[in-house]
Formats: sequence, structure tokens, C-alpha cells
Amino acid sequence: MTAPVAVTGLGLVTPAGVDAATTWDTVCRGTGTATRDPALAGLPVDFSCRVPLSPDALARRVGRAAWRMSRNAALAVLAAREAVRDAGLDPRAWDGDRVAVVVGCGLGADAVREEQAGRLAERGADLVSALTIPQIIPNMAAGEVSIDLGARGPGLAPATACASGATAVAVARDLLASGQCDIAVAGATEAAVTPLATTGFWRAGALSRRAGAPAEASRPFAVDRDGFVMAEGAGVLVLERTEDAAARGARVRARLVGCGSTSDAHHPTAPAPDGRGAEAALRTALADAGLAPGDVDHVDAHGTSTPLGDAGEAALIARVLPHRPSVTAPKGVLGHSLGATGAVEAALTVLTLQHGTVPPVANLDAPAPGLDIDCVTKSPRRQDVRVAVSHSFGFGGHNVVLALTRAG
Repeated sequence: MTAPVAVTGLGLVTPAGVDAATTWDTVCRGTGTATRDPALAGLPVDFSCRVPLSPDALARRVGRAAWRMSRNAALAVLAAREAVRDAGLDPRAWDGDRVAVVVGCGLGADAVREEQAGRLAERGADLVSALTIPQIIPNMAAGEVSIDLGARGPGLAPATACASGATAVAVARDLLASGQCDIAVAGATEAAVTPLATTGFWRAGALSRRAGAPAEASRPFAVDRDGFVMAEGAGVLVLERTEDAAARGARVRARLVGCGSTSDAHHPTAPAPDGRGAEAALRTALADAGLAPGDVDHVDAHGTSTPLGDAGEAALIARVLPHRPSVTAPKGVLGHSLGATGAVEAALTVLTLQHGTVPPVANLDAPAPGLDIDCVTKSPRRQDVRVAVSHSFGFGGHNVVLALTRAG
């Protein structure tokens, strides 16, 4: 067992809102945010879930350094600033040598890559931006957050596909436990709603084609689910050792008590049909926390709205947690923000613990026949949630589960 760490701050920039409070309120309303996307016009899938910030509006919020940042890095900076502010910390006053930044991503600055490749092909080498490499390398969101906050401790950028955000949180917990830092700013970001990435996921058969009603397209665990909706966003948590948070009188939103990480070693994109890897991640997280399966009150499911993924996850929940804890799946509202989703959903799980409220799964009346899980539908459910787990599963067979408990 690893000692629990305190979650003292969180920041969210999502299609549901540009801060944590607005995102939470929108997720609790349970209405999908997907709309037609002009950047995808003419493609077989032409809708997505975008953060409601134009490039100019995002640049104004970020400030002077925005000119050099890709969109995914800028989203990460905004989320990190909110998380640090929410934790009651002042980067001008802390010891930056003892602050770690762990910010993951899946695809990174895909829009920059596509734009600059087009320039090279159409207009020649002289018109390729000198910022291309600093913007597209996958660690740069973590680097920009470190620069913005003056954080000079360990700086890492996990890339475990759609589990990247959860991996970042788990790695940050380990940095605190090993004494390599006193504060960890951890999460993930993604801004990869581009023609190429969207087409690639479409060709892989992963995306919903419900173009006639985009807001209803993402429908985790529904009988007529047909794939996920591309999204962007960022989520960041501030983690501290419990005793350090208490010593400075910090408000503790929740506690991260266990982490489990495994690999399927099965297929590049398909989940293992027996679900052994995902089950091992869940059981490992619970064992790390000193908890039994029956202690779990709530599951924040990965719930992508894909036929195979949702069926496998529902079977996992029913098998390991047969007492039927409540289940939600935020991607019904937010779409799938790829590498960012694990961090975004970890933050939402913290809010569920704190508020005693489970958001509903958007576009779901009842789980599909054969999926024996207790999905919250239609409206938020008031519930005394003391222990929750958040699932994240990614291409490559990456499985990460975080176990969290209520602060009180």
C-alpha cells in the first residue's frame, strides 16, 4: 500500500465549460455538447465536441506567451492555473524546485502537424513555421505548464493513449510518495479534432455516424451506441501529501488512495475480450488502497460509446463489483478527449465525492440488454459516495484505474 495523497485543487477546460464549476454543472445536466464542426466539413464525420474558446479568446486568456503555444498546450496552461489557484497556492511564493509537473497527452498538437505539412507541400520549406517542432513534440504541454508556474521539479509527459491523464495522476502520486516533490500538478490535455485524426478514427470504425443529431451521438452503454465523438479539453489536479496539505491548512477535495496499471498485450486497438488486463488494473488499485471490491460506491466508467468497449467494461464492473455501485460515463456529455479524458474524469470523480452527486449518462434511458450495471440516467442522483473508482483504457492495451475516497 502507498500512502494516500490529498487532491487540493482541480482545473477543467472542456466542451462543457472553461472552468471546473461550469463543466460540473453542464455534466450534471446530462446533455451532449457535440455540434457540427466547420473544420470537419465534407468528411464522413463532421461533428465534434469543442472547448467553447476561439483561438483569439484562448490567446487572451493565456496572455503574452500564447503566440508560441499550440492549442493543447494553451488548454493545459489554463487548467493548471485554475487547479493551482483552487488549491490556494501561489507560484510566486512556493519553492519551485519541489513542484512536479506531469501532463500527458495522446496525439498532442495534431492541428499544427497537419497545417505545417500542408504548408510544406503547397508553399515550400521557407514558409514552415520555426515553431513547428516546439509545438508538436508531445512533452511541450508539460513544458509550458512548468514555465508558466515556475515549477522546476520533475517534469514528465506520459503518453498511454486514452489512459494518459490517469497515468499522469498515478505517476504524480508516486513522485510524492518517493519524496521527489512536495506538490504535483498532474493531468493531461488534447486538442486533436483535426481532419486527419478524425478520418483516422473513422476509418478504424471507432466514431459515431449519428450526424443527424450530433448532441445525441455519444451514448455510452446504450443499445444503439455506434462509436465515440471526437473532443478536446484539459484536466489538471493538484496533489500533495496528506500531512503537507494539513500543515498548511489546505482544503482537501478528496484523497487518491490507490492506482492500478496493466497492459492487455493483446491488440493495438481492440480490448482483450476476456477483460483480464482491465480487471487486474481495478483489483490492483483497490489492493493498493487497502479496499475490497464491496467498498466501492461509484464507478466513473471509461464508457466510450463503442459497442465492444462498453460491453467489455460493463462485464468487468458486473464481475468485480456485483453489488452494483452507481455508474456514470461523462463522455455522453463531453465526447472523447482522447489523452485528456482520464484526467478530466478523475476531476469529475473528485467532484462526485465532494458533492455527493452522480451525474447522469447522457442519451441513455437504460443500459443495453445484457449489461448488468446500475447506470445513472436522466438526472443527477444524490448519493453518499465514500469510495469511487475511475477507469481509463487506451489503444495499445493500456489500462489505468484510480481509486479515490471522500475527504471527510
